[in-house]
Amino acid sequence: MRILISGASVAGPLTAYWLSRYGHAVTVVEKAPELRKAGGHAVDLFSPAVEIARRTGVLDQIKDRRTHVDLLSFRRPGDPRPAELRTDRLIGDHVEIMRDDLSEILYEAGRDHVDYVFGDSIAAVDGRSVTFEKRPPEEFDLVIGADGLHSNVRRLVFGPVPDHWIGAYIAVMTLTDHPGPPGRVDGVVDVNRMAAIYHDPANARGLFLFRTPAPVDYHHRDVERQKSLVRDHFADLGHEVPWLLDRLGTTPAFYFDAVTQLRMDTWSKGRVTLVGDAGYCPGPAVGGSTSLAMVGAYVLAGELSRFADPAHAFASYEGELAEYVRRSRTFAIGAARRLVPGSERALRTTVYGTRLLNRLPGPLVRLLTASSVGSRVHTSYRLKDY
Repeated sequence: MRILISGASVAGPLTAYWLSRYGHAVTVVEKAPELRKAGGHAVDLFSPAVEIARRTGVLDQIKDRRTHVDLLSFRRPGDPRPAELRTDRLIGDHVEIMRDDLSEILYEAGRDHVDYVFGDSIAAVDGRSVTFEKRPPEEFDLVIGADGLHSNVRRLVFGPVPDHWIGAYIAVMTLTDHPGPPGRVDGVVDVNRMAAIYHDPANARGLFLFRTPAPVDYHHRDVERQKSLVRDHFADLGHEVPWLLDRLGTTPAFYFDAVTQLRMDTWSKGRVTLVGDAGYCPGPAVGGSTSLAMVGAYVLAGELSRFADPAHAFASYEGELAEYVRRSRTFAIGAARRLVPGSERALRTTVYGTRLLNRLPGPLVRLLTASSVGSRVHTSYRLKDY
């Protein structure tokens, strides 16, 4: 089949790789003029995503470019004593990598067998006919939207789909310098807000998470308004925060989004389906959305290899993922609350709990984290061998 995929971040290139391996002619269209370097945050790849990377032949590249954060350190405002935790004491069955690096690795894996078109976008889908913003119309047997939380394909095919805000916002800025030693994250956590510096010579980042009682007014492309929101919510926090805010105006890359979920009854319609955040985002940065997107891409391509009828393949794809998606959404809501404590009591629990974990024997800490709800959500999925 001739298959068109919209989006060249993570789910798009991975879906394209596997579909091309199964013998399909795949085109990926990406609105950006080149592979995006959005300065995104680090993402965790849990065991199913790690296994998919191995089957894709890119696990060594991912491990070579993984982050090397050894220490998490954060403090309450005015508290000189940080709560610290070494990452090797946590569950080890995952790989952390910057999202942009993962995207580049997946793109390189399939670029020789996939037709990539940059600087264009889908304008309309009518059966097999696809109209583009710039290039002439073409016909495709299937269209796959892998274009993220603000999916253009979803808007064109499914119409307005409400997102479900779960109370938080995230901002990530790329840093060209960082004041601390590499291999650690230093941050300050307050009620309803958290800021941190990711010390890594190759991937230094500033991270902001904050909660509000009601949604704030901004457009997802209005970067200056987004930076203003960050300044307003963190101007008085102290510690590392003034240093970060001074660099907001000159950062080479800035990412901002609401922590929202998509809760669609189906991700497929006719000859169109959605994959990754475009169809079932559990919440950026809190729900393991990148691992979920990789699993979704692998399963979608695999089910299309099993069924001659796309309708059957789409139904099986959705059935395979339904429980994983549901559990990811539930976990993300709790994770957003834990990452940004909503009360003084929750803040104290976070700080004291971290200090306690740091005192426990490493094997016991790994046992506790391995049996946590979040870990089970992302490690219990069993991949098919298509």
